[in-house]
Amino acid sequence: MPRLTNIIERFIKSLIDAQEDGIIEIQRNELAEKFNCAPSQINYVLSTRFTPYKGYYIESRRGGGGYIKIIKVSIDEYEDINNIIIDTIGESITKNKAYHIVEGLMEEGIISERESHIIKAALSERALSSEKPELRNKLRADILKNILLILIK
Repeated sequence: MPRLTNIIERFIKSLIDAQEDGIIEIQRNELAEKFNCAPSQINYVLSTRFTPYKGYYIESRRGGGGYIKIIKVSIDEYEDINNIIIDTIGESITKNKAYHIVEGLMEEGIISERESHIIKAALSERALSSEKPELRNKLRADILKNILLILIK
């Protein structure tokens, strides 16, 4: 049986997919009621499954009429993808964040599942194990930027 976090994620994604513009507004408390869970569970799903690294932008307004606005960002919308990749990845990136970017690109159909596995292998701790630990994230960022700049062109 799927975990509650997976169920909530699938539900939110189905709402987003149903919208032409890829934007939804939901209330945290209403969603928590629907799934019979604490609002903090909704926060957890949003903060781990709907990140910029996975292609989502979230706006949140607190208070009585508060809402959460989730925007699915398509890479095709950007004119200068090179700068986006460089700005998003930055000078250093953790393995998890790098993997999220790769998974987002695969979900968008920009790269195949096979390419995703190859890129993840190149970014893995094992592949970078000969590098000093403090330099791995920098090297990972450099590798990821170069791979993506070539793939997307």
